[in-house]
Amino acid sequence: MKCFFFKEKSKSAPELQNKKKNKNPAFNRATNSTGSVSSPRSVKDLYREKEHTFRVFSLQELRDATNGFNRMLKIGEGGFGSVYKGTILPPNGQGDPIIVAIKRLNTRGFQGHKEWLAEVQFLSIVNHPNLVKLLGYCSVDGERGIQRLLVYEFMPNRSLENHLFSRTLPTLPWKTRLEIMLGAAEGLAYLHEGLEIQVIYRDFKSSNVLLDEDFHPKLSDFGLAREGPQGDQTHVSTAVVGTQGYAAPEYIETGHLKVQSDMWSFGVVLYEILTGRRSLERNRPTAEQKLLDWVKQYPADSNRFSIIMDQRLRNQYPIAAARKIAKLADSCLKKTPEDRPSMNQIVEGLKQALQYSEMSNTPHDNAESSRSKSVQRSK
Repeated sequence: MKCFFFKEKSKSAPELQNKKKNKNPAFNRATNSTGSVSSPRSVKDLYREKEHTFRVFSLQELRDATNGFNRMLKIGEGGFGSVYKGTILPPNGQGDPIIVAIKRLNTRGFQGHKEWLAEVQFLSIVNHPNLVKLLGYCSVDGERGIQRLLVYEFMPNRSLENHLFSRTLPTLPWKTRLEIMLGAAEGLAYLHEGLEIQVIYRDFKSSNVLLDEDFHPKLSDFGLAREGPQGDQTHVSTAVVGTQGYAAPEYIETGHLKVQSDMWSFGVVLYEILTGRRSLERNRPTAEQKLLDWVKQYPADSNRFSIIMDQRLRNQYPIAAARKIAKLADSCLKKTPEDRPSMNQIVEGLKQALQYSEMSNTPHDNAESSRSKSVQRSK
């Protein structure tokens, strides 16, 4: 999936919209008991309090940890750089070696440093079971350019993307898919409303949802995260960056980044777990290449809805719960950002669908399944 970066959309400062009623959680956090607005601390302010909590690695330590950044240890690659599986010693040098993930950012000059710094700063101020833990970093400026590396906890089951779309891995069960999305939603809800500041993740996609040994999800890659609007501001004006197929349309068109941009991306991934298809697949027929355009032909309340469901699930899911997830996705994909649900509302919707799935004794409505199959055969 290609990333994009459009500088022409960049603006120098957020625009104010004082006339609209404010629904920004950050505004409420910054308002004291007398009703006056206090000056909230920034990400940089909060980072200064915790910057000494990270371990600082030398470049040689991380070279040794990865056998010289050996290709055989590479576990991920993208526009940001490469990720390697590595082994480090505990800080005191005592005890068993620790398996970690080491991200080596491309030496792209200022942009690479900017993304590296964003990750260090944001991950220093967050603490949530559904956010990946940063263990340390390396920063070296030399004759051959800058070297920026990050050391994370290792996630052995890789990403949601790997398990949804790989034909070599076992099919991800329906209940596991919902549990993963619930955890991811709780992580986003924490970023939006659980901190002193509001954080817009800006890059929610299946490849950024990592899975531990128990398939517990954790959001990773905070290089594009931004501090949300403050006071009575409704958005942040910024250069348009993100991943094609996931970014909210109003953000792409205007450069106005709102917290609701994350909800749009979440809706896209909800349809990915329903269908087992990527948001954009060029190798499919024209009418099916864009996931959101294709699923519109099969509304959640229609008799043909089952056609979009991932066939690898083999009907092992309650159709009523699948419809609930599709409707939740549709609400995340509302054209007007303010009409989209909050992440806390999405969390509740996922909990209800999961509870329904656990209570259901019949995986799928057989009559509806038969109708769906007959429609598929006639296509």
